[in-house]
Amino acid sequence: MMVSSAPDSVRRPRFPKLLRFFEPAPPAIPLADPAAIRANYRLWQRRVLISTIIGYAVFYFVRKNLSIAMPLMERDLGISKSGLGLFLTLHGLLYGVSKFANGFLGDRCNARAFMVVGLVASAVMNVCFGFGSAVVTLGIVWMLNGCFQGMGFPPCARLMTHWFSPREFATQFSIWNTSHSIGAGLILVLCGSLLAPISWRACFFVPAAIALACAGYLWLTLPDTPASVGLPEVEGTRTGLSERNTGAEFRAFLFRSVFRNKYIWLVSLANFFVYTLRYGMLDWGPTLLTQTKQLSIGHAGWMVAAFEGAGVVGAVLSGWLTDRFFGGRAMRVGLLYMVLACASVLAFWKVAGQSVFWNTALLCAAGFFIYGPQCVIGIAAAKLATKHAAASAVGLTGLFGYASTLLSGWGLGALVAPRLKSNCYPSEARKCSGCLKRVVTLMGYVSGRAYQRCQLTAGECPSGGGA
Repeated sequence: MMVSSAPDSVRRPRFPKLLRFFEPAPPAIPLADPAAIRANYRLWQRRVLISTIIGYAVFYFVRKNLSIAMPLMERDLGISKSGLGLFLTLHGLLYGVSKFANGFLGDRCNARAFMVVGLVASAVMNVCFGFGSAVVTLGIVWMLNGCFQGMGFPPCARLMTHWFSPREFATQFSIWNTSHSIGAGLILVLCGSLLAPISWRACFFVPAAIALACAGYLWLTLPDTPASVGLPEVEGTRTGLSERNTGAEFRAFLFRSVFRNKYIWLVSLANFFVYTLRYGMLDWGPTLLTQTKQLSIGHAGWMVAAFEGAGVVGAVLSGWLTDRFFGGRAMRVGLLYMVLACASVLAFWKVAGQSVFWNTALLCAAGFFIYGPQCVIGIAAAKLATKHAAASAVGLTGLFGYASTLLSGWGLGALVAPRLKSNCYPSEARKCSGCLKRVVTLMGYVSGRAYQRCQLTAGECPSGGGA
């Protein structure tokens, strides 16, 4: 849909000339007919939701393809498990830092341009990785990929908080959050069943081609803010900060809403433990199942994809419960989920044994209950920070989340390498159980206190919800 730009006074650019491509889209001629406004809102909201789900899922295609390729790279290139774990750790750390840093830019950039550039750059890094063989070269390329991957989430946070009201935000965000599981699950099946039997390099070339095609799709379908297509602000999202804020105004708002908000720091710390567990299972699941359970790489890919599929259902339900029964108080839902996740992981440890059925069933139960808290942490951070700082707030939670790769990547790789021939699983399960206990404690405190202290006024929290 083409929208004419409204005549407007010349505004001072936010970025220098080299970065002018990322300038927010200018306001369009406002629509006056209420019926046209309602119809256009429904159209654009559907496009925003569907396009960002597809786009962010494809970011996973060029990030989580490494986990299927790792056993084959270990065999063909002679890279040790601790070396592969170091790949995961360095990539995760740089991704977390990039997600945090790009959160500041994402709050002030054109969401469409920002997301497309990140996806294209990540696809190029995958092509370079597929051509590499030297460990140092592969490590550097995968670290650069982590930097570009950090450009995926901030524009999604900007779009979701600008296009959906607080009353429906948790439900819509939980639906969007399925993109994590959709992307991770599909790439595991694609690489495990179709590409890995051909070559580990195909696990990088094919996803890169898909990512480039998706970048073109995003460029054609995504808008920026409602004002850029002639629509008014979404009800309940207005704050004291205007869309044309200066750098000084934005920095003051950012410090007040994010860096001086202790509840955002608390949910960020909780995210560290959630991601330790999530990526411990996601990154090392195929290796664990093939080398200790003696399953084929294709079968292992399907089992970990089932973990992701169960996470889709769990994430959507967590958002619906937040809006329907908890009045937008996301962290209370997170507390309930983490108690049940703890029970699922303990059962996976004590009950599953060598049974394919019980391993799959309890892996799905763990995925169902882990992805709920992963989703509601983002909901809580975005609502606490408001639409003008949502990407920055979620970037901060992401920094803590991907710092967890110190434990789930290199730490776990170094831990299990000398023990793999006997049994590495109890060590992993004990570490995961300890993480879960800390998450439950943090979420219990946050859910009881954050909503009391979050004033439902403009500039503090969007109307209709707290943490």
